[in-house]
Amino acid sequence: MAVHGRLIARSDDDIPVRTPRVPAREAAERELSDSRYHQHDPNPIQRALDWLWDHVDALFHTAAGTTPGGWIGLLAIAACVLLLIVALRLRLGAVRRTPTTTGALFADAPRTAAEHREAAARHAAEGRWSQAIQDRMRALVLALEERALLTPGPGRTADESATEAGRALPAHADRLRTAARTFDDVSYGGRPGTERAYALLTSLDSDLQQAKPDLANTPTGSHG
Repeated sequence: MAVHGRLIARSDDDIPVRTPRVPAREAAERELSDSRYHQHDPNPIQRALDWLWDHVDALFHTAAGTTPGGWIGLLAIAACVLLLIVALRLRLGAVRRTPTTTGALFADAPRTAAEHREAAARHAAEGRWSQAIQDRMRALVLALEERALLTPGPGRTADESATEAGRALPAHADRLRTAARTFDDVSYGGRPGTERAYALLTSLDSDLQQAKPDLANTPTGSHG
C-alpha cells in the first residue's frame, strides 16, 4: 500500500476477517440454543401464568381507568357484585329448604304394598322415622295401583301419585298432597322424619284401603 509515496507491506494477520451474514446468524443461533443459556428460564407453566397475570393486570388497569373514581370505584363495584352473589346464594338456599324435586318414588327393585308396609313397620320399631315414612308412602301408592286406582308408573314422583290418586279419591286429596310433601321433605329436603308424621301417613294408608273411589275419575273405572 502506498502512503505518502511509500509502500508499506501488510501481513496476512492484518487482513480483517469477514464472515458472510447468513452463516454468522446461524452460528449465533446455534450458540444461543445451547442449554447452558436457558437453564434458568421459567418453565412453560410459569410462562403461561406470567402471561395470564400480565393480561389480568392490564385488564384491571384498563377497568380502573374507565371507571369513575379509578381503583376506589372499581373496588366498590366488585364489593357490590360480591354482596349480590351472597344475597342470591342465601335466597336460593332458603328456597331449597322447601323441596320441589321430581325424584322418582321408587328407586329399587319392585316390591308389593305388603312388603313395603312390613319394611315401614320395622323401621318404625327401631325409630328410623324417615325410612318408615318412605316405605309407608310407597306401600300406599302400590296399594292403589294394585286396586287399579292408579296407573302403574315406576318413574312417577310422590306428587304425581298424590295428584292422580286425589282425582280417584277426592275426599282424601288434601291428605294425599300432605303425604307427598312429607315424603319429599324426608327424601330430598333433608328434614328428619317424625313419629307423628309417620302416624298420619299410616292412618291415611289404612283409610285409603277402605275408601270407595270416584269411578268417573279412576284410570280403568274399577270398583277397587
